[in-house]
Amino acid sequence: MVFKENQLTVPLLTSIVAAVLGSLQIGYHTGNINAPARVIEEFFNTTWRSRHNQSIPEHSLTFLWSLSVSIKDFGALLGSLGVKGLADTFGRRNAILIVNALSVVGASLMFMSKATASFEVLIVGRLIFGLFCGLVMSLNPLYIQGVSPTNLRGAFATLNQVSFASGILLGMVVGLETVLGTEKYWSLMLSLSLIPATLQYMSLPFCPESPRYLFINRGKEKEAEAALRRLRGNPEMVMKEMEEMREEAAHSETGVTVREFLRKRRYRQPIILVLIINLGSQLSGFNAIINYSTKMFAQSNFDEAKYLTLGVGAVNVAFTIVAFFLVERAGRRKLLLAGFLSLVLCNLLMTITYSILTIIPDIRNIQVLVVFFLISAYEVGPGPISWFIAAELFDQSARPIAMAFTSMLNWGGKFLLALLFPPLLKICGAYVYLLFMCMALLAFTYTMFRLPETKGRTFDDIAAEFRGAEEIPLHNKTTFNTFT
Repeated sequence: MVFKENQLTVPLLTSIVAAVLGSLQIGYHTGNINAPARVIEEFFNTTWRSRHNQSIPEHSLTFLWSLSVSIKDFGALLGSLGVKGLADTFGRRNAILIVNALSVVGASLMFMSKATASFEVLIVGRLIFGLFCGLVMSLNPLYIQGVSPTNLRGAFATLNQVSFASGILLGMVVGLETVLGTEKYWSLMLSLSLIPATLQYMSLPFCPESPRYLFINRGKEKEAEAALRRLRGNPEMVMKEMEEMREEAAHSETGVTVREFLRKRRYRQPIILVLIINLGSQLSGFNAIINYSTKMFAQSNFDEAKYLTLGVGAVNVAFTIVAFFLVERAGRRKLLLAGFLSLVLCNLLMTITYSILTIIPDIRNIQVLVVFFLISAYEVGPGPISWFIAAELFDQSARPIAMAFTSMLNWGGKFLLALLFPPLLKICGAYVYLLFMCMALLAFTYTMFRLPETKGRTFDDIAAEFRGAEEIPLHNKTTFNTFT
């Protein structure tokens, strides 16, 4: 029903698909690094031996591998700092094209690391690619929501997560020893993200810039109207959206600084909401499962644990697609609440199954089902929505800073979890999942009492709810802020 209300034009669909090619690259390099770990570690060892005439010490190998894996998330955290400058200076579309060059350079360095016999080149390549990750995962929602009609805004923004999850699964498959995760082809495997990067350069330049950016940020009303005509193909819709943008422009300030963003009362509650929703998502157990599922299944004595990990990737993709179809029907709020509540239950069950695994070995089959349910709970709500909810809660002038903040929280959470989960698992054992349960419960509680529904509402209507207010009201024009 939602999709029939709008005429889906070729320029609109092309713009969305071209933009999400960036998140496909990020997902690919998230999923492709774990399966060939042994092969790449042997490359580290061979390189070290050629330089020092001895095998690399075990602790040095562990450090270098951990650095190689986590440096991408650290780079993404740094890259997040540049979102506002690029988005406001060059525009949403052009900023995506500029940062795509970082992906090309990063993938090229990863490919050359084997030929140059330098693991340092591999690490630097992943760092540069990480900068791309931090920038594009914020720039994409800014561009997608800027070109999308109101009643498809959430669905199209969710496609960014669908593409990311698809990239993870693709990376998992290509990284297998039976595909390209071999001593001969691993460097080629790391370079395949150059294909979607090239496709983006071939398609995105021919797509229109965000009309909201052209009108509200640049004051180019005629250019904005021309872009809308290409995207909508319906004169009535163009006139309606132009009027909406005039209203939003009248209430928007120009040049909101980071200091003003943090101090203005109208942004206080949205900032807290974005903080809690994003930390609740990243620290809910999902990233621990994605990063360590192969090892977890192996410890549960599953043969060919890496193929169960492919199952995790498949479930991940399936439920981002479910979210794509539900987000404009159920709304952001209900999906977040259902997702966080399910994550609370899953982490409790993970604690129980992990605790009694040695006593009842057959419980491992239940544990696999719990893992799949946890992945689905994350991707049906908190996963995709946490990436774009900030773009809906803030006005046009504050939106780039809000998306940079979102990116920092997401990538910072991933980086911290990659560093802290192994030692926490050793210290806390099964009870580490209770920490994730508490984070999901906090996010559920705050979302229930403070988040207004944004489905089907204009940006100005949502921003008006926070304008000059100390707190978010418990109801709004569209729906009651209750779970029912």
